[in-house]
Amino acid sequence: MTVQTLAGKEIVIGVTGSIAAVETVKLIHALRRKGAGVQPVMSAAALGIIHPDALTYASGRQTITRLSGLVEHVTYCGDGGTTSLLLVAPCTANTLGKIACGIDDTPVTTFATTALGSGMPVLVVPAMHHSMYRHPAVVRNIKTLKSWGVGFAGPKVEEGKAKIAGIDEIVLRCERAVLGSPLAGKKVLVTSGACREPVDDVRVLTTRSSGQMGQELALEAYRLGADVTVVHNSFLPCVENVPVETAADMRRAVNTYLKKRSPDLYISAAAISDFAPKKVEGKIKSGKPLALALSPLPKLIDSVLEHGVKQVVAFKIGRTPLPEAKALLDRGVWIVVTNTPKSMGTATGSYRILTGKTKTGMPVSGTKEEIAARIWQATLSGMKKTGGP
Repeated sequence: MTVQTLAGKEIVIGVTGSIAAVETVKLIHALRRKGAGVQPVMSAAALGIIHPDALTYASGRQTITRLSGLVEHVTYCGDGGTTSLLLVAPCTANTLGKIACGIDDTPVTTFATTALGSGMPVLVVPAMHHSMYRHPAVVRNIKTLKSWGVGFAGPKVEEGKAKIAGIDEIVLRCERAVLGSPLAGKKVLVTSGACREPVDDVRVLTTRSSGQMGQELALEAYRLGADVTVVHNSFLPCVENVPVETAADMRRAVNTYLKKRSPDLYISAAAISDFAPKKVEGKIKSGKPLALALSPLPKLIDSVLEHGVKQVVAFKIGRTPLPEAKALLDRGVWIVVTNTPKSMGTATGSYRILTGKTKTGMPVSGTKEEIAARIWQATLSGMKKTGGP
Protein backbone atom coordinates (compact mmCIF):
# COMPACT_ATOMS: atom_id res chain seq x y z
CA MET A 1 0.00 0.00 0.00
CA THR A 2 1.34 3.44 -0.99
CA VAL A 3 1.51 5.98 1.83
CA GLN A 4 -0.73 8.94 0.98
CA THR A 5 1.94 11.57 1.57
CA LEU A 6 0.16 14.08 -0.71
CA ALA A 7 -3.34 13.55 0.68
CA GLY A 8 -5.21 16.84 0.75
CA LYS A 9 -2.64 18.56 -1.47
CA GLU A 10 -3.57 20.25 -4.75
CA ILE A 11 -0.99 20.30 -7.54
CA VAL A 12 -1.28 22.24 -10.78
CA ILE A 13 0.84 20.63 -13.49
CA GLY A 14 1.85 22.93 -16.32
CA VAL A 15 2.69 20.99 -19.49
CA THR A 16 4.72 22.60 -22.29
CA GLY A 17 5.81 21.61 -25.79
CA SER A 18 8.45 18.95 -25.19
CA ILE A 19 8.22 15.39 -26.44
CA ALA A 20 8.61 14.43 -22.77
CA ALA A 21 4.97 15.53 -22.39
CA VAL A 22 4.01 11.98 -23.43
CA GLU A 23 5.09 10.88 -19.92
CA THR A 24 2.68 13.29 -18.22
CA VAL A 25 -0.15 10.76 -17.95
CA LYS A 26 2.11 8.46 -15.92
CA LEU A 27 3.27 11.38 -13.77
CA ILE A 28 -0.28 12.45 -12.98
CA HIS A 29 -1.20 8.88 -12.04
CA ALA A 30 1.86 8.70 -9.73
CA LEU A 31 0.89 11.93 -7.98
CA ARG A 32 -2.69 10.79 -7.54
CA ARG A 33 -1.55 7.46 -6.07
CA LYS A 34 0.15 9.55 -3.40
CA GLY A 35 -3.19 11.23 -2.67
CA ALA A 36 -2.80 14.52 -4.56
CA GLY A 37 -5.48 16.27 -6.56
CA VAL A 38 -3.99 17.25 -9.93
CA GLN A 39 -5.13 20.03 -12.27
CA PRO A 40 -3.51 20.00 -15.74
CA VAL A 41 -2.73 23.21 -17.65
CA MET A 42 -1.31 23.09 -21.18
CA SER A 43 0.44 25.50 -23.52
CA ALA A 44 -0.52 25.62 -27.21
CA ALA A 45 2.75 23.90 -28.09
CA ALA A 46 1.97 21.03 -25.71
CA LEU A 47 -1.29 20.43 -27.56
CA GLY A 48 0.77 19.35 -30.56
CA ILE A 49 2.45 16.64 -28.48
CA ILE A 50 -0.37 15.12 -26.42
CA HIS A 51 -4.13 15.54 -26.51
CA PRO A 52 -5.70 17.36 -23.53
CA ASP A 53 -8.27 14.58 -23.18
CA ALA A 54 -5.43 12.26 -22.11
CA LEU A 55 -4.60 14.54 -19.18
CA THR A 56 -8.27 15.02 -18.38
CA TYR A 57 -8.62 11.25 -18.19
CA ALA A 58 -5.50 10.88 -16.02
CA SER A 59 -6.43 13.67 -13.60
CA GLY A 60 -10.22 13.37 -13.56
CA ARG A 61 -10.39 17.13 -14.18
CA GLN A 62 -10.96 19.22 -17.28
CA THR A 63 -7.59 20.26 -18.68
CA ILE A 64 -7.10 24.04 -18.96
CA THR A 65 -5.86 24.98 -22.45
CA ARG A 66 -6.84 28.65 -22.40
CA LEU A 67 -7.59 31.20 -19.72
CA SER A 68 -11.19 32.36 -19.52
CA GLY A 69 -13.27 34.86 -17.65
CA LEU A 70 -13.07 32.51 -14.68
CA VAL A 71 -9.43 33.70 -14.21
CA GLU A 72 -8.29 30.17 -13.46
CA HIS A 73 -4.70 31.25 -12.73
CA VAL A 74 -5.92 33.44 -9.87
CA THR A 75 -8.29 30.80 -8.47
CA TYR A 76 -5.54 28.21 -8.32
CA CYS A 77 -2.30 30.18 -7.85
CA GLY A 78 -3.22 33.70 -6.79
CA ASP A 79 -3.25 35.12 -3.27
CA GLY A 80 -5.25 32.66 -1.19
CA GLY A 81 -5.30 30.20 -4.10
CA THR A 82 -6.31 26.59 -3.65
CA THR A 83 -3.07 25.05 -4.95
CA SER A 84 -0.23 23.65 -2.83
CA LEU A 85 2.34 23.51 -5.65
CA LEU A 86 2.82 24.56 -9.27
CA LEU A 87 4.71 21.83 -11.12
CA VAL A 88 5.93 22.72 -14.63
CA ALA A 89 6.72 19.34 -16.22
CA PRO A 90 8.07 19.18 -18.80
CA CYS A 91 9.45 22.71 -19.06
CA THR A 92 11.08 23.73 -22.34
CA ALA A 93 13.90 26.29 -22.66
CA ASN A 94 11.33 28.63 -24.19
CA THR A 95 8.99 28.43 -21.21
CA LEU A 96 11.91 28.59 -18.78
CA GLY A 97 13.04 31.89 -20.32
CA LYS A 98 9.53 33.32 -20.28
CA ILE A 99 9.03 32.48 -16.61
CA ALA A 100 12.39 34.06 -15.73
CA CYS A 101 11.49 37.22 -17.66
CA GLY A 102 7.88 37.47 -16.50
CA ILE A 103 6.45 36.93 -19.99
CA ASP A 104 2.86 35.65 -19.94
CA ASP A 105 1.72 34.47 -23.35
CA THR A 106 0.57 30.91 -22.52
CA PRO A 107 -1.65 29.54 -19.77
CA VAL A 108 1.40 27.87 -18.21
CA THR A 109 3.51 31.05 -18.02
CA THR A 110 0.58 33.04 -16.62
CA PHE A 111 0.07 30.41 -13.93
CA ALA A 112 3.81 30.63 -13.16
CA THR A 113 3.87 34.41 -12.82
CA THR A 114 0.81 34.27 -10.57
CA ALA A 115 2.29 31.51 -8.40
CA LEU A 116 5.66 33.24 -8.00
CA GLY A 117 3.93 36.51 -7.10
CA SER A 118 1.82 34.82 -4.42
CA GLY A 119 4.81 33.01 -2.91
CA MET A 120 3.52 29.54 -3.77
CA PRO A 121 6.05 26.69 -4.13
CA VAL A 122 7.07 26.17 -7.76
CA LEU A 123 8.93 23.13 -9.09
CA VAL A 124 10.36 23.07 -12.63
CA VAL A 125 11.29 19.91 -14.54
CA PRO A 126 13.35 21.07 -17.54
CA ALA A 127 13.39 19.06 -20.78
CA MET A 128 15.66 20.10 -23.63
CA HIS A 129 18.65 18.99 -25.70
CA HIS A 130 21.91 18.73 -23.74
CA SER A 131 23.62 21.64 -25.50
CA MET A 132 20.72 23.96 -24.69
CA TYR A 133 21.56 23.72 -20.99
CA ARG A 134 24.93 25.33 -21.80
CA HIS A 135 23.40 28.34 -23.55
CA PRO A 136 24.35 31.42 -21.49
CA ALA A 137 20.75 32.65 -21.36
CA VAL A 138 19.44 29.27 -20.18
CA VAL A 139 22.20 29.10 -17.54
CA ARG A 140 21.26 32.61 -16.40
CA ASN A 141 17.53 31.87 -16.36
CA ILE A 142 17.98 28.74 -14.24
CA LYS A 143 20.20 30.69 -11.83
CA THR A 144 17.59 33.45 -11.64
CA LEU A 145 14.73 31.08 -10.90
CA LYS A 146 16.74 29.26 -8.25
CA SER A 147 17.51 32.60 -6.59
CA TRP A 148 13.75 33.16 -6.37
CA GLY A 149 13.33 29.84 -4.55
CA VAL A 150 12.10 27.82 -7.54
CA GLY A 151 12.94 24.13 -7.22
CA PHE A 152 14.35 22.04 -10.04
CA ALA A 153 14.22 18.31 -10.79
CA GLY A 154 16.88 17.08 -13.17
CA PRO A 155 18.00 16.77 -15.80
CA LYS A 156 19.90 13.51 -15.62
CA VAL A 157 22.78 13.18 -18.06
CA GLU A 158 23.33 9.68 -19.46
CA GLU A 159 25.63 8.75 -22.34
CA GLY A 160 26.12 12.41 -23.18
CA LYS A 161 22.39 13.07 -23.41
CA ALA A 162 20.23 15.13 -21.07
CA LYS A 163 17.06 13.31 -20.07
CA ILE A 164 14.09 14.52 -18.09
CA ALA A 165 14.07 13.49 -14.43
CA GLY A 166 12.40 10.19 -13.63
CA ILE A 167 8.86 10.10 -12.30
CA ASP A 168 9.95 8.80 -8.88
CA GLU A 169 12.34 11.73 -8.47
CA ILE A 170 9.72 14.27 -9.56
CA VAL A 171 7.19 12.88 -7.07
CA LEU A 172 9.81 12.94 -4.30
CA ARG A 173 10.61 16.57 -4.99
CA CYS A 174 6.91 17.41 -5.01
CA GLU A 175 6.52 15.76 -1.61
CA ARG A 176 9.48 17.68 -0.22
CA ALA A 177 8.08 20.95 -1.56
CA VAL A 178 4.70 20.64 0.17
CA LEU A 179 5.30 18.70 3.41
CA GLY A 180 6.51 21.62 5.49
CA SER A 181 10.17 20.52 5.80
CA PRO A 182 10.26 19.78 9.56
CA LEU A 183 13.83 18.49 9.03
CA ALA A 184 15.02 21.53 7.06
CA GLY A 185 18.68 22.24 7.82
CA LYS A 186 19.20 18.84 9.48
CA LYS A 187 21.87 16.39 8.34
CA VAL A 188 20.76 12.75 8.38
CA LEU A 189 23.22 9.87 7.87
CA VAL A 190 21.80 6.44 7.02
CA THR A 191 23.61 3.12 6.72
CA SER A 192 21.48 0.64 4.81
CA GLY A 193 21.37 -2.83 3.31
CA ALA A 194 23.58 -5.87 3.44
CA CYS A 195 27.37 -6.01 3.40
CA ARG A 196 29.16 -8.65 1.35
CA GLU A 197 32.34 -10.18 2.75
CA PRO A 198 34.44 -11.97 0.11
CA VAL A 199 35.16 -15.64 0.71
CA ASP A 200 37.13 -16.05 -2.52
CA ASP A 201 37.11 -14.39 -5.94
CA VAL A 202 33.59 -15.70 -6.59
CA ARG A 203 31.73 -16.21 -3.30
CA VAL A 204 30.60 -13.79 -0.61
CA LEU A 205 29.22 -14.05 2.91
CA THR A 206 26.16 -11.86 3.35
CA THR A 207 22.64 -11.62 4.84
CA ARG A 208 19.10 -11.67 3.43
CA SER A 209 18.70 -7.92 3.92
CA SER A 210 17.27 -6.14 0.86
CA GLY A 211 18.06 -2.66 2.19
CA GLN A 212 14.47 -1.56 1.60
CA MET A 213 13.90 -0.43 5.19
CA GLY A 214 16.95 1.84 5.16
CA GLN A 215 16.04 3.17 1.74
CA GLU A 216 12.51 4.05 2.81
CA LEU A 217 13.84 5.79 5.94
CA ALA A 218 16.26 7.82 3.81
CA LEU A 219 13.58 8.81 1.31
CA GLU A 220 11.23 9.85 4.11
CA ALA A 221 13.98 12.01 5.61
CA TYR A 222 14.39 13.68 2.22
CA ARG A 223 10.63 14.27 1.93
CA LEU A 224 10.74 15.97 5.32
CA GLY A 225 13.45 18.39 4.20
CA ALA A 226 16.69 16.84 5.49
CA ASP A 227 20.12 16.78 3.85
CA VAL A 228 20.44 13.00 3.50
CA THR A 229 23.52 10.82 2.99
CA VAL A 230 23.06 7.07 2.50
CA VAL A 231 25.93 4.60 2.79
CA HIS A 232 24.88 1.41 0.96
CA ASN A 233 25.38 -0.72 -2.14
CA SER A 234 22.40 0.66 -4.06
CA PHE A 235 21.24 4.02 -5.44
CA LEU A 236 18.46 6.42 -4.48
CA PRO A 237 17.35 9.64 -6.19
CA CYS A 238 17.65 13.04 -4.52
CA VAL A 239 20.13 11.98 -1.80
CA GLU A 240 23.91 11.65 -1.55
CA ASN A 241 24.77 8.01 -2.24
CA VAL A 242 28.04 6.59 -0.87
CA PRO A 243 28.64 3.16 -2.46
CA VAL A 244 30.15 0.42 -0.29
CA GLU A 245 30.48 -3.35 -0.43
CA THR A 246 32.01 -4.71 2.78
CA ALA A 247 31.68 -3.85 6.46
CA ALA A 248 35.16 -2.31 6.30
CA ASP A 249 34.04 -0.12 3.39
CA MET A 250 31.04 1.02 5.41
CA ARG A 251 33.14 1.83 8.48
CA ARG A 252 35.58 3.85 6.38
CA ALA A 253 32.76 5.74 4.65
CA VAL A 254 31.05 6.60 7.93
CA ASN A 255 34.31 7.63 9.62
CA THR A 256 35.15 9.84 6.63
CA TYR A 257 31.72 11.47 6.93
CA LEU A 258 32.16 12.00 10.69
CA LYS A 259 35.57 13.65 10.20
CA LYS A 260 34.00 16.25 7.90
CA ARG A 261 30.69 16.87 9.67
CA SER A 262 28.55 15.62 12.50
CA PRO A 263 25.05 14.40 11.59
CA ASP A 264 22.07 15.65 13.52
CA LEU A 265 20.73 12.11 13.36
CA TYR A 266 22.24 8.74 12.45
CA ILE A 267 20.06 5.79 11.40
CA SER A 268 21.78 2.42 11.60
CA ALA A 269 19.55 0.33 9.34
CA ALA A 270 22.26 -1.77 7.69
CA ALA A 271 22.74 -5.49 8.22
CA ILE A 272 26.45 -4.95 8.81
CA SER A 273 28.55 -8.09 8.86
CA ASP A 274 29.50 -9.24 12.36
CA PHE A 275 32.11 -11.65 11.00
CA ALA A 276 34.43 -11.83 8.02
CA PRO A 277 36.38 -14.76 6.59
CA LYS A 278 39.96 -14.48 5.43
CA LYS A 279 39.64 -14.19 1.66
CA VAL A 280 41.11 -17.02 -0.40
CA GLU A 281 42.79 -15.91 -3.61
CA GLY A 282 41.23 -17.48 -6.67
CA LYS A 283 38.20 -19.78 -6.51
CA ILE A 284 37.88 -22.50 -3.87
CA LYS A 285 37.43 -25.83 -5.57
CA SER A 286 34.04 -27.45 -5.08
CA GLY A 287 33.22 -31.02 -4.12
CA LYS A 288 35.00 -31.25 -0.75
CA PRO A 289 33.99 -30.21 2.78
CA LEU A 290 35.31 -26.80 3.76
CA ALA A 291 35.75 -25.03 7.10
CA LEU A 292 35.69 -21.24 7.17
CA ALA A 293 37.33 -19.37 10.03
CA LEU A 294 35.32 -16.22 10.80
CA SER A 295 36.86 -13.26 12.60
CA PRO A 296 34.63 -10.87 14.55
CA LEU A 297 34.34 -7.31 13.21
CA PRO A 298 34.11 -4.11 15.27
CA LYS A 299 30.68 -2.58 15.79
CA LEU A 300 30.11 0.53 13.66
CA ILE A 301 27.59 1.93 16.10
CA ASP A 302 30.34 2.06 18.75
CA SER A 303 32.34 4.45 16.56
CA VAL A 304 29.31 6.67 16.01
CA LEU A 305 28.51 6.84 19.73
CA GLU A 306 32.17 7.55 20.55
CA HIS A 307 32.09 10.41 18.04
CA GLY A 308 29.38 12.01 20.18
CA VAL A 309 26.38 11.78 17.88
CA LYS A 310 23.45 12.39 20.22
CA GLN A 311 20.49 11.22 18.14
CA VAL A 312 21.02 7.61 17.04
CA VAL A 313 18.30 5.31 15.73
CA ALA A 314 19.40 1.67 15.69
CA PHE A 315 17.85 -1.60 14.56
CA LYS A 316 18.10 -4.87 16.43
CA ILE A 317 17.01 -8.11 14.81
CA GLY A 318 16.49 -11.48 16.46
CA ARG A 319 13.90 -13.94 17.66
CA THR A 320 13.92 -12.23 21.09
CA PRO A 321 15.58 -8.87 20.43
CA LEU A 322 14.20 -6.88 23.39
CA PRO A 323 17.06 -7.51 25.87
CA GLU A 324 19.69 -6.41 23.34
CA ALA A 325 17.57 -3.43 22.34
CA LYS A 326 17.31 -2.28 25.96
CA ALA A 327 21.07 -2.69 26.31
CA LEU A 328 21.53 -0.30 23.36
CA LEU A 329 19.20 2.21 25.00
CA ASP A 330 21.23 1.98 28.20
CA ARG A 331 24.38 2.79 26.18
CA GLY A 332 22.90 6.03 24.87
CA VAL A 333 21.10 5.02 21.68
CA TRP A 334 18.08 7.29 21.34
CA ILE A 335 15.59 4.96 19.60
CA VAL A 336 15.83 1.23 18.88
CA VAL A 337 13.61 -0.49 16.34
CA THR A 338 13.33 -4.26 16.74
CA ASN A 339 12.21 -6.89 14.26
CA THR A 340 12.51 -10.59 13.69
CA PRO A 341 14.24 -12.42 10.83
CA LYS A 342 10.83 -12.90 9.18
CA SER A 343 10.88 -9.20 8.18
CA MET A 344 14.23 -9.50 6.42
CA GLY A 345 14.19 -9.23 2.66
CA THR A 346 10.41 -8.80 2.51
CA ALA A 347 8.19 -5.90 1.39
CA THR A 348 6.27 -5.92 4.69
CA GLY A 349 7.08 -6.57 8.32
CA SER A 350 6.30 -6.16 12.00
CA TYR A 351 8.49 -3.99 14.21
CA ARG A 352 8.59 -2.35 17.62
CA ILE A 353 9.84 1.17 18.30
CA LEU A 354 11.55 1.52 21.70
CA THR A 355 12.75 4.59 23.54
CA GLY A 356 14.21 4.92 27.01
CA LYS A 357 10.71 5.44 28.41
CA THR A 358 9.09 2.33 26.94
CA LYS A 359 9.46 -1.20 28.26
CA THR A 360 8.08 -3.22 25.36
CA GLY A 361 7.91 -0.60 22.61
CA MET A 362 5.24 0.59 20.22
CA PRO A 363 4.24 -2.10 17.69
CA VAL A 364 4.09 -1.09 14.02
CA SER A 365 3.43 -3.21 10.96
CA GLY A 366 2.73 -2.82 7.26
CA THR A 367 4.83 -2.08 4.21
CA LYS A 368 8.39 -0.84 4.69
CA GLU A 369 7.27 2.60 3.44
CA GLU A 370 4.48 2.71 6.04
CA ILE A 371 6.83 1.58 8.80
CA ALA A 372 9.46 4.17 7.81
CA ALA A 373 6.81 6.89 8.04
CA ARG A 374 5.82 5.68 11.54
CA ILE A 375 9.45 5.59 12.68
CA TRP A 376 9.93 9.17 11.50
CA GLN A 377 6.72 10.22 13.26
CA ALA A 378 8.14 8.84 16.50
CA THR A 379 11.50 10.49 15.79
CA LEU A 380 9.97 13.91 15.09
CA SER A 381 7.84 13.58 18.23
CA GLY A 382 10.99 12.88 20.23
CA MET A 383 12.75 15.86 18.68
CA LYS A 384 9.92 18.17 19.70
CA LYS A 385 10.02 16.91 23.28
CA THR A 386 13.79 17.32 23.56
CA GLY A 387 14.02 20.55 21.61
CA GLY A 388 15.53 18.88 18.53
CA PRO A 389 18.98 17.51 17.79
